[in-house]
Amino acid sequence: MNKTPIQPLRKISLKGEVYARLANIEAKLVDIVALPRDEIAVRCLVHDDNDPDYIPSECLMYLIRENRTDQQGKYFETVYKALTERVLTALPLAENTDLTEGNIRYETFGRFTELLAKDRMDYLEKLDFFEIRFQSALATLRADVERKAYTDKKRSAILEFDHDTGRFSEEVERAARDFNPFESEENDDSDYRLRLDKAIDSLPAMQKAIVEMMRKGIPIDSIDPEAVTIAKTLGKVEKTIRTHRDKAFQALRAALTEGVKP
Repeated sequence: MNKTPIQPLRKISLKGEVYARLANIEAKLVDIVALPRDEIAVRCLVHDDNDPDYIPSECLMYLIRENRTDQQGKYFETVYKALTERVLTALPLAENTDLTEGNIRYETFGRFTELLAKDRMDYLEKLDFFEIRFQSALATLRADVERKAYTDKKRSAILEFDHDTGRFSEEVERAARDFNPFESEENDDSDYRLRLDKAIDSLPAMQKAIVEMMRKGIPIDSIDPEAVTIAKTLGKVEKTIRTHRDKAFQALRAALTEGVKP
């Protein structure tokens, strides 16, 4: 029986050599792609990397990328879910007193899934390293996000947080309550909207997600259990969402009024 050929990677290294998978990964792929899809789906549920049925993350990447045009969505969803769960497991959880780790988690995961989405449209050579050393590639992506997150943290240090009370200063909270960037009289002005879009793009990942959902009219919370809400979508309690919103609105207010004469 002829075995399904494994497609080579395409990215060229600085030495002018084509990227190549590790020999053990290549061998695993040969065996895996020969299996029925139902069996591959079952193996995606194996989490113990010492189990002989465990599928390495590098191989999951290959399966996802090679099925970019596949119309059998259920198979793709199974492999995709297995891989993204591993990514989330490898990323840090947010600390109660420090929102930076949460930013890193959301932003890194967002960037990874965005790369996968782009690769579905057209082969993205940037993902080739994930088929060679997945954890190293993910660590590199996370490091890029960390540098940006800690820069954002320093930039927003002016927004003092009182750890004794668990709240931002009254001045910050009052400013957030009194300011809504989408209710400004300038909202019809194209220049204002451009500056607002730029300011939103500069927000940390969690704040940006909240603001964008508010912009679409999605409520923070609702007494209707069936309603789509920001808290439910992001898996956070209402107080956490409002804390992020207040900080985001204060940052937007500062960005939009910078250099504007009273």
